[in-house]
Amino acid sequence: MKNLLEKLHIDAVNSGACTGAGEWIADPAGKRLVSYNPATGAPIAEVIQTTDAVYDQVIGSAGRAFETWRTIPAPKRGLLIRDLGAALRELREPLGELVTLEMGKIRAEGMGEVQEIIDICDFAVGLSRQLYGLIMHSERPAHRMYEQWHPLGVVGVITAFNFPVAVWGWNAAIAVVAGDPVVWKPSSLTPLTAIAVQHVANRVAADYGAAGVFNLVIGSGRSVGERLINDPRVPLISFTGSVAMGRHVSEVVARRLGRSILELGGNNAIIVTENADLALAVPAILFGAVGTAGQRCTSTRRIIAHRGIVDQLMDRLIAAYQQVRIGDPLLPDTLMGPLVEEAAVDNMLSALESARAQGGKVCFGGGRLAEKGRCFVEPAIVRMPQQTAIVQEETFAPILYVIAYETLDEAIIIHNSVPQGLSSAIFTTNLLEAEQFLAASGSDCGIANVNIGTSGAEIGGAFGGEKETGGGRESGSDAWKAYMRRQTNTINWSRELPLAQGIKFG
Repeated sequence: MKNLLEKLHIDAVNSGACTGAGEWIADPAGKRLVSYNPATGAPIAEVIQTTDAVYDQVIGSAGRAFETWRTIPAPKRGLLIRDLGAALRELREPLGELVTLEMGKIRAEGMGEVQEIIDICDFAVGLSRQLYGLIMHSERPAHRMYEQWHPLGVVGVITAFNFPVAVWGWNAAIAVVAGDPVVWKPSSLTPLTAIAVQHVANRVAADYGAAGVFNLVIGSGRSVGERLINDPRVPLISFTGSVAMGRHVSEVVARRLGRSILELGGNNAIIVTENADLALAVPAILFGAVGTAGQRCTSTRRIIAHRGIVDQLMDRLIAAYQQVRIGDPLLPDTLMGPLVEEAAVDNMLSALESARAQGGKVCFGGGRLAEKGRCFVEPAIVRMPQQTAIVQEETFAPILYVIAYETLDEAIIIHNSVPQGLSSAIFTTNLLEAEQFLAASGSDCGIANVNIGTSGAEIGGAFGGEKETGGGRESGSDAWKAYMRRQTNTINWSRELPLAQGIKFG
């Protein structure tokens, strides 16, 4: 572990604030934050959290950077992101291992998360030459009308523990290409991965004289988070986290007429029809439900299966779950690591008690694995007679609820009758069923898949969901527009002054 931390420039005690000039600010008044390994419970390192005075110093640095960075041509800004992607590619293995060490997801997923930043950097480099506006025909003669997109300002990025670096990458790569400096507040459960990535970003930014473009503030949501979302110097907040906190962020930012990108809860379901290929469906369900120990916002939490195949599907799922190797997430044969903290274990066990009280039967797993460590559990499969109150809640743990249905119309009603609307899927070999699921009257989620699971979104598509998921969009497609301001321009190249709508004046 020591060699890993040294390679990523992480010391025993790290400053938790960094300006984009590469200046790490150690405030003796800052409280210490300990990062723990959830697999062992052992402390990894300590971080000095950001005080109010240091926060103002960081925001000031970002604001000054915006004055210069917005004037750099977008394709030139893209070159910085190109080199950031290259630098991260060189450190993919140690960064991926640090994600695993600090967050607990298995090594393959840790590597995949770093690869996600690399991929979004590649996407953003191409995007830097495609920040297109429209040309419109004016109704007035000798007039030209068009729109263009300008940089917005400092972007605050608040990330969650479950994707400690990838979500920052989705935002930072696009924001920086759009001309916006970034101030990052990571989860207090995963500060070390943020420090490691910030070191990489500092080196790349220094090569371009881009001081203040990448910035970091580490601290609690009650202190640093509140300062960030209330700060009028930060016109856009991208927040990933719980629905409850998302509501608060939305209200605070809207009150000052700022913008917010919200990526909140997911209660993702897969409909398995009688025409499904179960050999395809089972591994997709397993990865979606067990991957990251059920701690993805896109984790599969509900299976809505046709009555004709539900028993067969249950048998296959139980057989698959019995093969899941649980243990040290750094070992190559481990398929599921620990939950991130003991409170998550308690929440899982409480949810299972509620499911039993509401008529559910735990058909597999659901217990603590205390011999492996305080945060290890067995993934659970629960057969539910209907979609009860607990099934409508998002429990951030590996619990899979299975509900039977008679008709596809009924299945879609069950699917949509939860407050969240992030990711969804259907498994079927019937074209008509697939199209019904994807229609306007089908899935009400921001992501709807056919014959693939709910997890593992590619960076090329806009990521986000509806209803209590918040409506935000990040990553690909035209999500870049959220980080810029739109301007409509009209040029009169005549010597007359005609008015629109045929108005005559004077």
